[in-house]
Amino acid sequence: MQYRQLGRSGLRVSTVTFGTMSFGGKGVFADVGTTGVAGARELVDIALDAGVNLLDTSNVYSHGLSEEILGEVLESGGRRDRTLIATKVRMGMGDRPNDAGLSRQHIIAQAEASLRRLRTDHIDLYQVHNWDGQTPLEETLNALDTLVRDGKVRYIGASNYAGWQLSKALGVSERHGYQRFVSQQIHYTLQAREAEYELAPIAVDSGVGILSWSPLAGGLLSGKYRRGVQPSGQARHLTDWDEPPVRDEDKLYDIIDTLVEIGDARDVSAAQIALAWLIGRPGVSSVVVGARKKEQLLDNIAAADVELTDQERTRLDAVSAPDVLYPYWHHVKSANDRLSDADIVPNDIIRAAQS
Repeated sequence: MQYRQLGRSGLRVSTVTFGTMSFGGKGVFADVGTTGVAGARELVDIALDAGVNLLDTSNVYSHGLSEEILGEVLESGGRRDRTLIATKVRMGMGDRPNDAGLSRQHIIAQAEASLRRLRTDHIDLYQVHNWDGQTPLEETLNALDTLVRDGKVRYIGASNYAGWQLSKALGVSERHGYQRFVSQQIHYTLQAREAEYELAPIAVDSGVGILSWSPLAGGLLSGKYRRGVQPSGQARHLTDWDEPPVRDEDKLYDIIDTLVEIGDARDVSAAQIALAWLIGRPGVSSVVVGARKKEQLLDNIAAADVELTDQERTRLDAVSAPDVLYPYWHHVKSANDRLSDADIVPNDIIRAAQS
């Protein structure tokens, strides 16, 4: 297992994070998984023994049950001392007016509730789960800063923010002396590279490390979905996915074909190749993998040890290349003499032209 700094913080996290959305199975989350305490204990032990040190959950997963199960598992066997816990706040936890959002009221109330469910005295990484355009950022960040100063939270992160929202939040923190976001949990995969326009450059330039959720695009990049082949077992059809939306099926299958070819040549899974590509991208601190079966978890964790060649990366970059939007095509044409490491899209285009 490899470890990296989480953004510009001093916290070191494993390049593979174990996500626990499948714990519980209450309500809509039953479609993701129904892992109970015994199964969760087995999966957590596999992850910890492999060197994974960051476990990710959220208050909204199975309406708190995921946190409860994780807390019960970590309470015994010295597991909590080996683990960093990341959880989240923002989504609706009830029907009352203040049961959702990023107000001071909701953040602090939900932090206290998460601490109780997780059976711990602090949260290592507390993430705002999505944007709240109706609560001033000053209020949100002040509440998070209070939790850090009170010792209930160690670090704070964002999730699913747009580039301008994340940049504004960093500016508010700097202006007021609040704790700043050290991470951003976002969707970033070979199939969905939109993050490279703004969010990945912010990660590099401003030190806000990327944690990629659903790095296999909900299983689409696992290799079990092939062009013209009916998925077997409990696999969902391609049309069932809306996170992320699949706008170009032919391109998706081209990516999958390339992953399978590279994986077969190396005698590893297509999933490991997809994860290894992402782990090697600029700004990425860790990929958040979920699993219902130990075989799936072990396979995903093994991606941390896969080193792709330059030729393999070039193939994957080319088959998955995103559209070149303005102003990036103009940067390639007119600003290529003064690009920085954070200019990810222009740099990729120039490298591709030179290869």
